[in-house]
Amino acid sequence: MNIDFHYGVIYVASRLGGLSAADATTVAHACQYVDDATTSGLLYFSGGETFERFATAHKLFDYENLLNEGNRLVWTPFHFLPGGQGQTLEERAICRPNSEIAQAVVKRAIAHKDAGNALHRLGVTLHTYVDTWAHQGFAGIECASNKVRHLEAEDCTREQWLHRFANFMKRELAEIESDVLSDALPLGHGAALHYPDQPWAKWNYINGHGKHVHRENLGDFVMAAEMACRAVQGYCAGNQDFISNSGLSSDASSALRNLLDTNRNIDEIARLKVISDLVAAGAIPGLREPIPTYIGKGPGSWKHLATGIKEDGDGHERPAWSEAFEESDYRKFHDAVKEHRAVVTLDILPAHKLRLN
Repeated sequence: MNIDFHYGVIYVASRLGGLSAADATTVAHACQYVDDATTSGLLYFSGGETFERFATAHKLFDYENLLNEGNRLVWTPFHFLPGGQGQTLEERAICRPNSEIAQAVVKRAIAHKDAGNALHRLGVTLHTYVDTWAHQGFAGIECASNKVRHLEAEDCTREQWLHRFANFMKRELAEIESDVLSDALPLGHGAALHYPDQPWAKWNYINGHGKHVHRENLGDFVMAAEMACRAVQGYCAGNQDFISNSGLSSDASSALRNLLDTNRNIDEIARLKVISDLVAAGAIPGLREPIPTYIGKGPGSWKHLATGIKEDGDGHERPAWSEAFEESDYRKFHDAVKEHRAVVTLDILPAHKLRLN
């Protein structure tokens, strides 16, 4: 999923689930920031204080994506939560929508409600939770299920130059892509390109086990929004039994389905703007308000507001520590990330016979 869902739709689900506009903004920002927090390591302050950060994503072609062991601590707990079904490690590591493990992670976030960074923890958790629908069938470890061959889509939006090159070479585009990408991007759905993240996409492929996989994203994305809303309702009520909550109204669900189906710009930022404009205009029943602007990096970002650092540099810039840092969204987010990772990898996965840390 991209920013249109992780920020825009999660904001909508959070508001309709009962959060205030300010709290919904924090949850949605944390949800999206999981994809943008690519800086890891210690933050050094000028007075000698330190703060540990953990990257929750790598850029698509970052060499780190080739390092299977390290990626288990990035892709597995945050983007490809194992479903825990099957006998082999690969089978149990495959991401499954709304799995028992996924529900357990949400319940732990709800139980964290009284903490000072509870909203940030909820946002991080919702990122992981809704991704179980988009990333189903793939895994955060290197395995045959991540191999993609003969990739096809109903609405083909791949780059025009690749089409021309494929026609010139008299080969199927899917074969060209899969030959390179399945080997270059062995973790997650990298070889499936952008199709798992587009709400309207209908696509199919053959995985490394020779199994034909057919996907229609729209229903899965609407269900992810529905369950995110139920999770927020559970959080607001302090009730971990969130599955039984009412969720979105039928009118809101229908309107959201139509929005996700018709908002087909391949640029996710453009899609977010459409969602923001339509929500401000009242296109989703029960909600008529502007969605606050998301600033992931640079001036105005959580990092900048907390530290004064405007750009990711070489790590030598040392801000002054202050009490304000302790109250910042940046600190609360990174602590939520560390808490989420620990709960998933050290507690919930081992309890479901998975050790991936």
